[in-house]
Amino acid sequence: MFRIEAKSNPRFIEACFITLLIIATMAISIGYLKATPHIPIILVISLLIAYGLLKKVPFRELESGMVAGASAGLGAVFIFFFIGILISSWIMGGTIPTLIYYGFLTVSPSFFFAIVFLICSIVGISVGSSLTTVATVGVAFMGIAGAMDISLAITAGAIVSGAFFGDKMSPLSDTTNLASGTVGVDLFEHIKNMGWTTIPAFVISFALYALLSPSGANTSFETVEQFKIGLLSTGLIHWYTLLPIVVLVIMTLYKAPALITLAVVSIVGVGLAYIQEPLALSHVFNMLFKGYVSDTGIKDVDALLTRGGLNSMLFTIALVLLALTMGGLLFTLGIIQSILAKIESLFTSAGSVITGAALTGIGVNTLIGEQYLSILLTGEAFKAQFAKVGLAPKNLSRVMEDAGTVVNPLVPWSVCGIFIASVLDIPTTTYLPFTFFCLLGPVLTILFGWSGKTLTKL
Repeated sequence: MFRIEAKSNPRFIEACFITLLIIATMAISIGYLKATPHIPIILVISLLIAYGLLKKVPFRELESGMVAGASAGLGAVFIFFFIGILISSWIMGGTIPTLIYYGFLTVSPSFFFAIVFLICSIVGISVGSSLTTVATVGVAFMGIAGAMDISLAITAGAIVSGAFFGDKMSPLSDTTNLASGTVGVDLFEHIKNMGWTTIPAFVISFALYALLSPSGANTSFETVEQFKIGLLSTGLIHWYTLLPIVVLVIMTLYKAPALITLAVVSIVGVGLAYIQEPLALSHVFNMLFKGYVSDTGIKDVDALLTRGGLNSMLFTIALVLLALTMGGLLFTLGIIQSILAKIESLFTSAGSVITGAALTGIGVNTLIGEQYLSILLTGEAFKAQFAKVGLAPKNLSRVMEDAGTVVNPLVPWSVCGIFIASVLDIPTTTYLPFTFFCLLGPVLTILFGWSGKTLTKL
């Protein structure tokens, strides 16, 4: 978006006022009125157009800025289409159900919190959705913790940490694809680079949950057994259904383009479905568009496996395009440039620019409560700043996830915070101190920024 030429030159105070007005509109709409983000973004776009016309900016220029902003996200949009198809194909082929089933085999009373964290991580990577993980296996683990009479707060913290680890590191995740697409980094290169901060955070979190786990707890684990029975009843649990993951790893090692990789492993998933049970081609096409529908009769299992399809990504795609359109207007009107020009003197080193980007991601999450906007706005605002200090774009995409994706569930009025508190029936402020993985993300990314470790130069 920095290629978008500013058509007005607002003063710093004026730009700050417009920014605060946008933040207030988004925060009240999402946090208080419980609106989906799309509507307040459209409202903000309308306000920005009105502001631009008052500043004598021709509508044609505003329209060009909107189109330029939206076009910046087309690469990510194409990936999203394939992600929806991939999820359907991996469920019908048995890959995702098998991964989840093997995860449940590790459940035991010992090291309970650590195992909850581990399984939610596996499920999160498998389905690419933190909220789906929380709403299914997360709810099951809260029930188990209640039966064991152990801390629900720590259990919820482990669930949220694992779910967002999986969401962050999964090639199926919309936020992961959005972060890489926003700054033009290959999806798998982005995931690999995140490992420098994410793996230490995972190891530290796992150790802390293991230390906090009670000993000698007894429970029947009936909920876990129901999940395992339900998964087995699908007839999709076979070792060979993990073949698409092998193909995915091989293609990633050979640095195949993300779009091609996703297409190939989707085809492999559909092929596995045909091996297990020949399906009418019309039925396959329907599932690839509308998603897989599970009918095991076990509510939680069906909720976990009924997902995917190209259609499931349209909500995210619409939000991304609207947010980028808003960003295009902000740049066309010179608002972002005015603010950055005032503070860019602070960004003279790798540590300072990484800290600035991290604080921006945290700030957008805190003030607006919207995960996608924290990624999009941080990426667009700091792309040029990272280049100025000689840092490769994948450093920025990592910061956007470390201080954007994982921070949203920690904000009580955010989209994720409200959802998780409602589903797990526990206040955000109660589980927040125990979301070790989410808390470590911003800390580690800033520490590595100032130390210069794990950073890639241009």
